[in-house]
Amino acid sequence: MKTLKLLFGFALAATLFTSCHTDVIVDDYVDNPPAISLNQLLSSYELWYVDINQTVGYGETPFLQIAFTVSFRNGILYANNNLVGFGSQGNGYGIAVGDYDAYNMILDVYHDIDGYNSFDVYQVDNNTIELYNPFNDTSYFLHGYQRSTFDYDYVFYDNIHYFLQEYEAWEKTYTSQIGAINEFDNENYLQFLAGGNDSTFRSSQDSNIGNPNTIYWDYTGVYGVGNISGNTYLKTLTLDYDFFDNEFFELSVINDQRIELYHPSSGTTYEFTGRGYIQYLRESNTQGEITKKTTEPKKRKQKTDKKDNPRINERS
Repeated sequence: MKTLKLLFGFALAATLFTSCHTDVIVDDYVDNPPAISLNQLLSSYELWYVDINQTVGYGETPFLQIAFTVSFRNGILYANNNLVGFGSQGNGYGIAVGDYDAYNMILDVYHDIDGYNSFDVYQVDNNTIELYNPFNDTSYFLHGYQRSTFDYDYVFYDNIHYFLQEYEAWEKTYTSQIGAINEFDNENYLQFLAGGNDSTFRSSQDSNIGNPNTIYWDYTGVYGVGNISGNTYLKTLTLDYDFFDNEFFELSVINDQRIELYHPSSGTTYEFTGRGYIQYLRESNTQGEITKKTTEPKKRKQKTDKKDNPRINERS
């Protein structure tokens, strides 16, 4: 995560997400091929933000469903699938996830995990393209930005619940001396599960566990992340404990591996450190160690209602 750019974040946020609607008007599409080639169009922006809420159709293309951004660079497809390292990994491009070929407004993608996908490409406006997958009748809308003007921090905080899912466990590593004794003092590990409805958490009172896979989870419940008016970079976290009611926190991010939870009812501040980083869809070798490659069902969820795609499959 790059250094916070608060003033710039507010300015770009107004433009970055103005397209988050589903009232797509087919007549406004620029269906005719642009004057430049498709390869030139795809490379005209360094990052293409995948506006998941603008998706039209009932199908899913896995590598686009998980990606926050994709980039097309000399035949290699890059993606930012994780929020850990978002803005710094791969110099902001993310990781290489496959190859592509672009011709006659058709984009063929050969993804390392998902295999072959082919799209019809339509230019909607100067910085928006539609990728229509005729095999599942679903369109994804991508908005172009240069790395220097893309607000990585805004996207990070707007999707922070996915960040919580990118570690196998969060270990309590600090408890402030200030604060009243409370039930949550006994909880030492938290886990936020991907898949399903993205609202399940687990907690444990184990201590000093070296391998997150060996943690005994005492409790499974529902959690929610909320916004705080006037502060993009501070969130709320509610953990639903049936046996001693909800636990409410103010959540802030210290760095890509550490979060702070302030417990207003007791005045206690906790810090949790991520253990067992989950890097999605790609295997890498660093100093002889292989980071975890996973195809777990973590994916971005569309907040808008799905609807029929008016795009007609024009391929013969």
